[in-house]
Amino acid sequence: MKKNRHIIKKVEEESIAAQMDIEPGDELLAINDQSIEDIFDYRFLIRDEYIEVLIKKPDGEEWLLEIDKDEDEDLGLEFENSMMDNYRSCHNKCIFCFIDQMPKGMRETLYFKDDDSRLSFLQGNYVTLTNMSDDDVDRICRYRLEPINISFQTTNPELRCRMLGNRFAGEALKKVDRLYEAGIEMNGQIVLCKGINDGDELRRSIGDMSAYFPYLRSVSVVPVGLTRFREGLYPLEPFEKEDACEVIDIIEGFQETFYKDHGAHFVHASDEWYLLAGRELPEAERYDGYLQYENGVGMLRLLTDEFEIALSAAKRDGHLDKSKTRTVSVATGALAYRTIASMAERIGEVFPNVRVHVYCIENKFFGPHITVSGLLTGQDMIDGLKDKELGEVVFLPENVLRCGEEVFLDDVTMTEFSQTLQVEADIVKSSGLCFVEQLCDVRIDPELYGDAFDAQRELNKYE
Repeated sequence: MKKNRHIIKKVEEESIAAQMDIEPGDELLAINDQSIEDIFDYRFLIRDEYIEVLIKKPDGEEWLLEIDKDEDEDLGLEFENSMMDNYRSCHNKCIFCFIDQMPKGMRETLYFKDDDSRLSFLQGNYVTLTNMSDDDVDRICRYRLEPINISFQTTNPELRCRMLGNRFAGEALKKVDRLYEAGIEMNGQIVLCKGINDGDELRRSIGDMSAYFPYLRSVSVVPVGLTRFREGLYPLEPFEKEDACEVIDIIEGFQETFYKDHGAHFVHASDEWYLLAGRELPEAERYDGYLQYENGVGMLRLLTDEFEIALSAAKRDGHLDKSKTRTVSVATGALAYRTIASMAERIGEVFPNVRVHVYCIENKFFGPHITVSGLLTGQDMIDGLKDKELGEVVFLPENVLRCGEEVFLDDVTMTEFSQTLQVEADIVKSSGLCFVEQLCDVRIDPELYGDAFDAQRELNKYE
């Protein structure tokens, strides 16, 4: 395997590296005479109070720098490759893989299937364990790379091999035992496929996974996403209302028993199940601190709770100019539409001078079974909003854009979106506070939120 070169991209001002005259373009060769595979080797090796750093200058000259510092003090370096290694791709052929359901012709990065335990630690990605060697497990335990997010799908080894299209997928589950024995914190996920790993198989999986508590802190159960591009793929069916009710009943049955025994609910149904079943979302306390928030578990509960607190604070604050009429609009996917529409109605009740139009955007690109806003294309957004009353500004969920950029999934830009619809466009963050402040054009004093707001902020680990 070709060894990666660790070229320095940036040196923080007044950092240790800057004081040692390390510069962008320099290459890091070794620390304490040890070569570096990736960012985790680097982080581990710089923790000591005394280290020796070998740097190679662009002209080929090598510097051996002796550095005395505080324990765990950073050197202040940023590398051209943030991982300091190549990303590891997935070799499974999962029957539910979303990337296999994407059409041709989109940007290349959308087709990369990652199965890298390091990304699990850095970015919260879920890994199947099939791409993880014994050495990888050793490094996770040695460096304490936690939490690790694991896609279980099922604890039935034979079924797991079939679902992942990998004859080693069942054997890979034994790596969970090693992580558990080392006390590594984990979170689990089950992508549920109708008639395959639901029903009794779901009961078996939850029961087996509960034995790994408390190091396996939580498990989310999410429905498989099915696009319209499934020709030639494994035949999967969408879940219906009665299916969602059964899934919730199974999960809530385990929650009740587990909470009595351990004081935690452990397994959670994603928001889609409750919306599909037409049931009320669980109260905030049942999400155990929103450990699976990024996996769509409790997002709408946290949003609506924060919204009510913020709306009440805005009403008490009295900064809203009630003499000024304001009309705005919000575009969202089918999943969150009813929740967002209800929030807009509440704004109208409290502040009659603020009028909010909420529009449900149909996902024509991926198909009607894809209901999350994060998979809406710019063109679908434009088509769903043209000829609509949009007011002075249209607000879009932050997840419709590529991270850190103003570009939609299909490469339509925010500027193109705004110019096509002839309206100002803005992003509203996934926060009840931001929703009230941006739609009502107010700024709320956090002190007015009271104890309820502080408690909710404490629960929200992702703000």
